[in-house]
Amino acid sequence: MPARILIIEDEEDIANAVADRLRSEGHAVYLAHDGEAGVESFRSIKPDLVVLDLMLPKLSGHEVCKKIQAETRTPVLMLTALGDETDVLVGLKLGADDYMTKPFSPRELAARVDAILRRVNNDAERRGAISTCGLEIDIDTRRVMGADGEIHLTPTEFDLLVGLAKADGTVLSREDLLTSVWGYPDGSGARTVDSHIRSLRRKLGDGVVRTVHGVGYAIGDEPAA
Repeated sequence: MPARILIIEDEEDIANAVADRLRSEGHAVYLAHDGEAGVESFRSIKPDLVVLDLMLPKLSGHEVCKKIQAETRTPVLMLTALGDETDVLVGLKLGADDYMTKPFSPRELAARVDAILRRVNNDAERRGAISTCGLEIDIDTRRVMGADGEIHLTPTEFDLLVGLAKADGTVLSREDLLTSVWGYPDGSGARTVDSHIRSLRRKLGDGVVRTVHGVGYAIGDEPAA
């Protein structure tokens, strides 16, 4: 489905290569080359998805992501050349949905963009509500309520939580989650799953998502009888 996509990237060669690829997929693509221009473009364009570099002049990618998520839950795909996982975790905590480490292929980036857009737009799979581990998950409105009120999750965090909750205690491998949530069974994406699980645990508290070492993740302390 064609979408409005904003690329915020100061390296023009990378920005243009990504833009060309996404335009070839039928998307309307807009470019900004620093953080301040990116925020201004975001507010005027109101894109369906943002491709965001972390290392930007004038305003960092982290600050841009924070401002975007404070205004609307627009999906964000981060680009980073950083090797420090802490920087990625900060981005995910601020609301990014996925990340790619440079160098990357524009073709793979386009595939990830399409996977994110499918998750956001696939209303047919978002019907009903789930109660688990003290949480009320409203799939129609994409809201999660805990004991202290609403818990704000990114689109990817929400889809990950729903996938685990629907499994009802069954252990799901990283590959299962990559396929069902991210839309691509990429073995190298295990760190992506782990990073989002850590972010979920920070927001939901202990005891909601458990690790089964060597296998994967499941909801709650024990599988359903």
